[in-house]
Amino acid sequence: MLEEKLKNIFEKFEHGSEFYAFKELASGHINDTYLILTKKKPYFVLQRINHGVFKDVPGLINNKVLISQHIKSKLKNQLKKDLDKHVLTFAKTKQDNAYFKDELGNYWNLMYFIDESLTFETVKDEEVAYEGGKLFGEFLNLTDDFDAKKLIEVIPNFHDMSFRYSQFQLALQSSSKERLLQAAECIDFVTELKEEMHILQNLKESGEIKLRVTHNDTKISNALFTKDNKGLCVIDTDTVMPGIVHYDFGDAIRTICNTAAEDEINLDLVEFNLVYYKAYTKGFLEKIKDSLTPLEIKYLPLGAKTMIFIMALRFLTDYLNNDIYYKIKYPEHNLNRAKNQFKLIHSFAKKYDEVYLVDC
Repeated sequence: MLEEKLKNIFEKFEHGSEFYAFKELASGHINDTYLILTKKKPYFVLQRINHGVFKDVPGLINNKVLISQHIKSKLKNQLKKDLDKHVLTFAKTKQDNAYFKDELGNYWNLMYFIDESLTFETVKDEEVAYEGGKLFGEFLNLTDDFDAKKLIEVIPNFHDMSFRYSQFQLALQSSSKERLLQAAECIDFVTELKEEMHILQNLKESGEIKLRVTHNDTKISNALFTKDNKGLCVIDTDTVMPGIVHYDFGDAIRTICNTAAEDEINLDLVEFNLVYYKAYTKGFLEKIKDSLTPLEIKYLPLGAKTMIFIMALRFLTDYLNNDIYYKIKYPEHNLNRAKNQFKLIHSFAKKYDEVYLVDC
């Protein structure tokens, strides 16, 4: 039944291929994504965007298409076969639209599958960190001249620190005494860092750091690599929207440089991996340094600290709110996630001098 449904939706798009079979891709937690196998390559990726999470799906898809078109225009001298592996390509519907809306109100978009590529869930060596830095740095560099105001804000206030602090303050007022007591040490830390954690937002709002196109989900699994571990293509551009360079740099560092999983409760295992930081930063700056101002470069390390902090703050706020947003497996799960991220900040702070010695 699902196969027939996917086949029907696939046939709404203009691609010149014949449906053969499908596989569900389980990499995402929000959208439904399927690999469409055809009788003759290329294959395709068919995606249902979750309109319960994303309120303006046509705007989201338009963001993705605009950015891919812009990057392709910047790389127009590449051979088509190389360009198609380096930049996402979207298929239009037979009515010349970027998406198909089914009878249930679901939005679907179709991308060409990039063959002979692989992804990493975690970074295992310096080369992957370095290549990942190059990929995301190049993505930002190639979109540097794109007017970010043409993009919608897919998730309003996503990295807005004042907004996150206001959510935290409301949670403090409504939380149980037991949870406030359990989280006391974390709450004190959030209060202690409040002024420092607003520095980047203040610079953005004053215009001293410019608004640009940002990816906003720069974990390593959103990068494709060749089979010999060379960076190939940035994927999952659902959250492309206006932001500052520090969001993308910091989010990548947060996910790449933790020596333990985000759910790890043994905090002795949580350390900041300086080797991966140096490798990622080297690759990142090789691709984008000439597009950044001295002020943007100066604050890249603070971008890393800020993005680790904002994730910790969101986990802590959800714990105080009785776990209404993130899925949990046990009552203290969100609190332990927050403690994990705060430990990462402590480890990061101990290496701060070395972090600044990196070419920043």
